[in-house]
Amino acid sequence: MFNLFQRGCLNNQAWIGIALSFYAFIAIGIAEGGLGVLIPSIQATFNLNNATITLLFLGQVSGYMFAALASGSLGNHIGLARMLLLASISLTCALVTYAVSPYWLLMIVAGTFLGLGIGLIDAGINSYIANHQGNADLIGLLHAFYGLGAFLGPTLATTLLAMNLNWRAVYLVFASIVALTVLGMLWAVLSNYRPLTKPTKSQNSNATSNLPVVLKTPAVLIAGLLLLVYVGTEASIGNWAYSVQTVSRGTPEVLAGYSISAYWLGLTLGRLVTGRVVKYLGATRTLDSALTLLAVSLIAWWLLPTQLLNLPIIGFALAPIFPLTIWLMPQRIPIALVPVGIGFMTCVASLGAAFIPAVIGAVANHTGLEIIPVLMIPLVVVMVILHRWLIKVDCT
Repeated sequence: MFNLFQRGCLNNQAWIGIALSFYAFIAIGIAEGGLGVLIPSIQATFNLNNATITLLFLGQVSGYMFAALASGSLGNHIGLARMLLLASISLTCALVTYAVSPYWLLMIVAGTFLGLGIGLIDAGINSYIANHQGNADLIGLLHAFYGLGAFLGPTLATTLLAMNLNWRAVYLVFASIVALTVLGMLWAVLSNYRPLTKPTKSQNSNATSNLPVVLKTPAVLIAGLLLLVYVGTEASIGNWAYSVQTVSRGTPEVLAGYSISAYWLGLTLGRLVTGRVVKYLGATRTLDSALTLLAVSLIAWWLLPTQLLNLPIIGFALAPIFPLTIWLMPQRIPIALVPVGIGFMTCVASLGAAFIPAVIGAVANHTGLEIIPVLMIPLVVVMVILHRWLIKVDCT
């Protein structure tokens, strides 16, 4: 990161906005990454099976969709800093509701506000960082910090559960961490911190009128589908691997919990080196290599059930796919379409985060948890097809 300062990517006080963005991604990583370890405890509390627990994923869909599609217009009207403040408050309140809710239905409703907060942060900050097009390091670092949060989520959850705290206390800890984002964005609003409050290029255009254009742009549509499958794969592993390892394969709970942390650590390390790898291989060859490694490691996870080293390798292989797809978008479409295009892509991706784990959970409820590693393999095949299709569109 220090090299970014030396090359002038971050100057004056711009680093504060970057730091706030990175911490916000840590916050959403914790909120999302910790769920997988807590699913069995939530199921026991509310007497849920593998199918009904997926309503928690589906409850987030409306919030994700509204946030991602409205982020461009909302950011234009109230400014990025105020939008991120609203998102942080929504996310914190949802986590507190998770911690205290006596009713399963209330948790599903709270999931809408969790999706709203994560969706606004995701779309808003991705657009903000994507405008720093000096190199791939910054967007790679941003998503590495998401990976750091996703690593901390299951690590904290596993540790606190091992200390005999219940899952509700874990969510209170998560809410306390995320609440710091509220304070940071409140400072940005009250101090009129210009990098986050000044008008941007996207505000010179009408975000609503750009949406029909975006929906007719093949690069955006294909990239959106690619991210849908990618995020669905990433979320499915993060949400279900702990249950696969403990319930189906008999792995001790603490070891299984830390193996999920290792999965997210692999993702983090992969994203930290993404920018460097792109310099040597280029974005296309980096993605080709990542998808190949992902296919091999997922097959190994299926065929070698006691080998937990597969999980961090899977995370490492997944690492470049999302940030590079986002980073390439300003090179593929007109700059005026970038905020709406990225907002649309993150919206479609959020559908994958909810629906793919839900469908996989429903299938596993009928056939057993061991089907989950098998179902990951066709998803990689679809990603390879979409990736090559996107390259073909770029060449036309």
